[in-house]
Amino acid sequence: MVNILLGVGNPLRRDDGVGNYVAAGFRRQGWMSLDCGTVPENFTGIVRREHPGLLVIVDAAEMGRSPGEFCVVPKERLRDVSFGTHQLPLDVIVDYLAHSAGRIVIIGIQPLVVETGEGLSPPVREGADRLIGYLERGEPDRIPVFR
Repeated sequence: MVNILLGVGNPLRRDDGVGNYVAAGFRRQGWMSLDCGTVPENFTGIVRREHPGLLVIVDAAEMGRSPGEFCVVPKERLRDVSFGTHQLPLDVIVDYLAHSAGRIVIIGIQPLVVETGEGLSPPVREGADRLIGYLERGEPDRIPVFR
């Protein structure tokens, strides 16, 4: 059984592209890593076809934290967090995919700069690299939970 990581965001809006950065940098055997841009809903067919044991969704999220800080956002807290620029709210996508994955984990990364431009700010790049490390070591359960 495969696991899937969906990186969500707009790399033309600086730190909003952190999910795309994580998707591009993450490599682990038994995983499929997909850069969804701003339309994760366009990738739901792959998730439904593959039925991953674990589906991880990574996106920039305004959580009132330090730039680059990341945490797991429980489904019931998704509306309390401001996610980046995509068409459908993440809770709608999670509901749609609820029976297509063994477990769904949403990880938000606090942005610093979300304005037109390219490239992640240094603290967000560092946070994204730390997150990639957790995932590549198979330690998603060690990521703090948003409270």
